[in-house]
Amino acid sequence: MSIEIKAGSHLKSVDLSDVDWTDLDLLDLELTDCTIKDAQFSGVVLQGGRFKGCRFIRCRFAHADLREAEFADCVFADDAGHVGAQFAFCRLEAACFARCDLSFARFERSSMYGLEMEACNLRGSAFMRADFGRTFGRNVVKHSGVLKGCNLELADLTQIRLPDCDLNRSSFREAVLVDADLEGADLRECDFFQALTVGVKLARADLRGAEVSGLNLAELATLDGMKVSSEQQYRLLTAMGLDVHAD
Repeated sequence: MSIEIKAGSHLKSVDLSDVDWTDLDLLDLELTDCTIKDAQFSGVVLQGGRFKGCRFIRCRFAHADLREAEFADCVFADDAGHVGAQFAFCRLEAACFARCDLSFARFERSSMYGLEMEACNLRGSAFMRADFGRTFGRNVVKHSGVLKGCNLELADLTQIRLPDCDLNRSSFREAVLVDADLEGADLRECDFFQALTVGVKLARADLRGAEVSGLNLAELATLDGMKVSSEQQYRLLTAMGLDVHAD
């Protein structure tokens, strides 16, 4: 039995793996507890869609329009948790992911201004030239994004630009943050244990309550105005090789 799917459809508890998603215009689509496996979302319009409790297994999104789409409690990793979804050249502006499993997901050359991710599992994910910026007028570029309370352990965030963005309570354990721009970002209670932070820009960033024992200040690109607590200063100085005494 073929399933009719169109803009504004609301489907629940169905397997949509056999649907040809190529170039479909599915504005405001709503899916609840649906399963989609090995699908190619090429050129599909899912703007304003609402997806709750869905499973997107081994799916690839290419040139897809996901602006303002909302994903809640969705799974994008395979059953073994090793193969994640791919997002290439996608529009993810103002999209929202809440409590989703995006393990090993790959975000490549996608527009992500205003993207929000909260309490998501992004272990082993990669952000390759993902753009959280938007140009406003001549030579004015602003960045907007939220990665709040997320697990970014082992994630590749090389050269990512998230200045003044909200990243608090996220884990960057063993993540690659080489040459990342996090100036002015909210990094309170983040975990940077064994993260690669060479060339990171942290000027004006708020790291109060963060795990910073492995953070080497000498390797940072910027740190002017960086906020830390009195307790953290000893760990930071120790990481630089100083023998710090309380008296």
